[in-house]
Amino acid sequence: MAEYLASIFGTEKDKVNCSFYFKIGACRHGDRCSRIHNKPTFSQTVLILNLYCNPQNSAKSADGSHSTVSDEEMQEHYDNFFEEVFVECEDRYGEIEEMNVCDNLGDHLVGNVYIKFKYEEDAEKAVVDLNNRWFGGRAINAELSPVTDFREACCRQYEMGECTRSGFCNFMHLKPISRELRRELYGRKRKRSPARNRRRRSPSRSRRSSRSRSRSKEHRREFRENSASLERFRSNSQDKEQREGRFGRF
Repeated sequence: MAEYLASIFGTEKDKVNCSFYFKIGACRHGDRCSRIHNKPTFSQTVLILNLYCNPQNSAKSADGSHSTVSDEEMQEHYDNFFEEVFVECEDRYGEIEEMNVCDNLGDHLVGNVYIKFKYEEDAEKAVVDLNNRWFGGRAINAELSPVTDFREACCRQYEMGECTRSGFCNFMHLKPISRELRRELYGRKRKRSPARNRRRRSPSRSRRSSRSRSRSKEHRREFRENSASLERFRSNSQDKEQREGRFGRF
């Protein structure tokens, strides 16, 4: 009996525990759900509820009609938001393995941000600190999430462009970032941590000297890249100060 209950835990056959909460960390019934929401006491994943505000959903003109936002403006706005949250959380709390933002319209999923850290301790630290902070003038509501495999949480029909429920689907519709930003953000950890396998060997003096030269070249290249990034940061500082969605503390 115990083996059977363990095998159906978090599935549709489980009549006690909510399968939707187990898969996506959210349920459209909320606290009124007839099944149990088992909130984890430890997890790699942090859920920040309703953090992202899609301008296409909220942009209205003075007469109440919806104003148009171009796809290019939409992508730029989203990339700026994603980069700001990713960099802030990784620099402050620890290495991020994956970050996803829901593009759903349902109240339980709209604007949800899922951040999967490399270590559970970093996720726990992030939840404690984020709940004492604000973003874009709104208090942040963060919690540990049971979601660790986003393939199970995503709507496969949406990924194939065939979801008929649109934004009100109960599975995640994940909003993609630009390829350039993905390479930049997820390449940060490769730049910070050099290859360990090469360190384990004890090479000859000639090989050591060649590697030392290559490392010095790499350091010079990284210095130039960092200097260029710093100049871009300084030139855009005014724009960033005016950007909607700034982190702050209570």
